[in-house]
Amino acid sequence: MQNNSPTIAIVAGEISGDILGAGLIRSLKMTYPNARFIGIAGPQMLAEGCETLVDMEEIAVMGLTEVVKHLARLLKIRRHVINTMLTEKPDIFIGIDAPDFNLDIELKLKQHGIKTIHYVSPSVWAWRQNRIHKIARATNLVLAFLPFEKAFYDKFNVPCRFVGHTMADGIALKPDRLQACRLLNLDPQKRYLAILPGSRAAELEFLSEPFLQAAQLLAQQFPDVQYLVPLVNEKRRAYFEQIKAKIAPELDMILLDGHARQAMIVAEATLLASGTAALEAMLCKSPMVVGYRMKKTTYFLAKRLVKTPYIALPNLLAGEMLVPEMIQDDCTGEKLAAQLAPFFEHSESALQYRHGLIQRFTDLHRLIQCDADKQAAQAVTDLLKEVA
Repeated sequence: MQNNSPTIAIVAGEISGDILGAGLIRSLKMTYPNARFIGIAGPQMLAEGCETLVDMEEIAVMGLTEVVKHLARLLKIRRHVINTMLTEKPDIFIGIDAPDFNLDIELKLKQHGIKTIHYVSPSVWAWRQNRIHKIARATNLVLAFLPFEKAFYDKFNVPCRFVGHTMADGIALKPDRLQACRLLNLDPQKRYLAILPGSRAAELEFLSEPFLQAAQLLAQQFPDVQYLVPLVNEKRRAYFEQIKAKIAPELDMILLDGHARQAMIVAEATLLASGTAALEAMLCKSPMVVGYRMKKTTYFLAKRLVKTPYIALPNLLAGEMLVPEMIQDDCTGEKLAAQLAPFFEHSESALQYRHGLIQRFTDLHRLIQCDADKQAAQAVTDLLKEVA
């Protein structure tokens, strides 16, 4: 590193990584205005001046069959990245998420004396825990979103820094419901249930039916409640409409093109598929019920592989069953409706339960609201100073 102008390599493998990379670059520029950024970038990182070796879409491949189908191309790109980095000799390499792609690059570069950071911990705390040893060999530092992730790395003496979650930085501690209602053109005087059956086709296949059945039962008990269903794209919307026509054609629902966050802010409660959406619902201060179903064989294997007592991120953060998890055989319309009903009741106990839950969500929000971009940039800076 010369004249305080480091070359910083960053590889992002998908849209979420591109967002993280862009925020990191902006924060690093505060300290290193003349830094050079190279790697694999999406549109947001490109807008921040990062040079990209290939189009990020070339490595944005999900699912085992898709990876196998494109394996030769992915391996060629990875070799190209490694060879370029060994020629360019950046002062530091940062792999953002995409562990199957990035960790092998990090391992090779670290062996050649280049400092490496892996940003966004793989879910080693949940399954395939033996990956921790490869991560230790491949990285000088892991940047973790969540405090329990750092605690896991500490057990294995793997350097890890908790930086907070960028999503927690982007959502207010007390979200503006009126603003969300205006954006969605909804009456703020009415009550809503947000229903998020997932972003993948398989999730819609398994979850739409019990979620719709739960809504049917709630409609009998609370006829004033309206239903908001955000869907990620036109293809998923058409698929959901097809399932709804068979299961609940009479049910009046407001289908949204995206806007999941606003729907959860508006709603009295949210029924959703397990995943990052549960963390977002917590940050939106939306009481929730988490449901999930999968193929029986997949569930059989998952039960034996997953090492955590909970699957929902709010529960993992809290270290207790804060929100109901209705998994596999428990994910039925009747059981989901029974768990959701208290959020729409007017009894004193129901109101106290809701208030207490929102307070816990707020406390957990504060725990991970740390200005993650700035914290991550500081971690990079500290490691760069070690290089210097």
